[in-house]
Amino acid sequence: MIPKHPGITRFTDINIREIVPFIHWTFFFMAWRLNGKYDGIETACDCASCRVGWLQKFPLEERPKAEEALKLFKDAQEMLRRFLDEKIVTINAMVGIYSAHSDEDDIIVEFEHQNIIIPTLRQQIPSNDGFCYALSDFLKSENDFVGVFANTVLGVEAFAATFEKDDDMYHSILIKTLSDRLAEATAEWLHYKVRTEVWGYAPNEKPNVNEMFKTHYTGIRPAVGYPSLPDQSIIFTLDKLINFSNLGVMLTENGAMFPNASVSGLMFDHPKSKYFNIGKIDENQFLDYCRRSGKKPDVLKKWLAVNL
Repeated sequence: MIPKHPGITRFTDINIREIVPFIHWTFFFMAWRLNGKYDGIETACDCASCRVGWLQKFPLEERPKAEEALKLFKDAQEMLRRFLDEKIVTINAMVGIYSAHSDEDDIIVEFEHQNIIIPTLRQQIPSNDGFCYALSDFLKSENDFVGVFANTVLGVEAFAATFEKDDDMYHSILIKTLSDRLAEATAEWLHYKVRTEVWGYAPNEKPNVNEMFKTHYTGIRPAVGYPSLPDQSIIFTLDKLINFSNLGVMLTENGAMFPNASVSGLMFDHPKSKYFNIGKIDENQFLDYCRRSGKKPDVLKKWLAVNL
């Protein structure tokens, strides 16, 4: 579909109240090694009887962890209030939607009167449906579009450092893990904005966050370094397309984003696009990928070590 707003769209100083509902708390707890489902935890924070009632839903052996999760959740809520009231963090996001097409396993992006190649890898072990996917499969061979996005949470490192000076590592880690979830929540929020407004290919989608967590929406947003886009060096190409510095983000020589609470990747509107894992690739595909990317094998081995 032709985007409603092609080119670059920026969102600066996003209201944190808009982002918080998109936080996936399950992954926040997992970062603290608290695996499990804590549905309804938000109802048990400010009422003693509600707290007891919520804890009683868990088997006796699981209650200590549930109680620990509840304390952690309350601390996270208090920290979010500080983020908001003291204006500690700034949340920025941007997306560029460009004319693009596929050329076998390559994505060709039309940018400033030139073609930018984003090589992709193809599964060698089929997915459950029997197909071996590459991200380029979700673009037409001509006259299509692809999205490039990035978002960040600024101010995290400086605020965490104020606690580290007092050896308060608990609150330092709390700030960083919470900011990581805010960055992922911002990507979720941005993707919803893109689907319904910026690209507009799903204008009637209802804002049901729980359904979004289950990826019950049209299109995908694979992030750099994730299973379907494992080559971290691709991030330098994405930087050329949307210029991360406009968000306040820098890249290290290893392709890491700074601040760390940042996300970047691609967006596809294809109705049959899906998330998948590239997995291991053989030497033939690796050498072909080197050829298409224009990088030497010795260079790419460090970026694709997990897949070799």
